[in-house]
Amino acid sequence: QFQLVASGGASVEPGGSLRLSCAASGRAFGNYAMGWFRQAPGKVREFVAAISWSGARTSYTDSVKGRFTISRDNAKNTVYLQMNSLKPEDTAVYYCAADESYSALNRGSNGVGSWGQGTQVTVSS
Repeated sequence: QFQLVASGGASVEPGGSLRLSCAASGRAFGNYAMGWFRQAPGKVREFVAAISWSGARTSYTDSVKGRFTISRDNAKNTVYLQMNSLKPEDTAVYYCAADESYSALNRGSNGVGSWGQGTQVTVSS
């Protein structure tokens, strides 16, 4: 069983930065593409970013391009989401996800193989 533990969520003011981490265990981390999704109150879970198993490919939803950066450290079995220039509309519970298919992560939340628990990000003045 793939266990994913997300951390790093907090309350920050607009314009601030946060780095989310997701530690993985239970399977060969390097064989999996990783992603971040988020869910705001009353909204459906949406794709935020994904990274291929090697880190060579990354993708982002349009609303975070230029502000968020996804990265991974396969030696530490960890994926990160660096979030800069945070906006109130970034407020959501953020979930990390894993799938053998990078394309599957990019297609959205349906059918994604493994999920971590969420971590709350609140952007407010």
